[in-house]
Amino acid sequence: MKTTNHFNETIKAYLDKRAADDILFAAAYAKEGKNIDDCCTYILNEVQKSGCNGFTDDEIFGWAVHYYDEDTIDVGKKIDASRVVVNHVVELTKEEKEAGRKKAIKAFQNHMFAELQKKSAKPEKPVKKKKEIANQPSLFDL
Repeated sequence: MKTTNHFNETIKAYLDKRAADDILFAAAYAKEGKNIDDCCTYILNEVQKSGCNGFTDDEIFGWAVHYYDEDTIDVGKKIDASRVVVNHVVELTKEEKEAGRKKAIKAFQNHMFAELQKKSAKPEKPVKKKKEIANQPSLFDL
């Protein structure tokens, strides 16, 4: 099965934490013949069966727990090509945030400076004067 390592690691991290917090699940998680690769295959097959493209974390983790809870479960066929997107939050340090802020400010300043240079480099178009129409006498003004 080809899934992203990040997907496998995310599922495994959740299951490890759940097993540490829940003694009953820890017993199921330690069953022989169960492994993270088959668990991920099972999840992907359930996703494929559903016909949907997006799931909550709880739905995916629920399938993972179900895989370990059931002794006789049909994992399904291995899926060779799959695209898995894992949501995760990146925590930046204060230094990284400050560096990003400075970089954004510098980029904005450079952009505005370039815009000003562009405007000053363009020759101004001469203002066209309206042709004055001479008042012609009217035949009706007597």
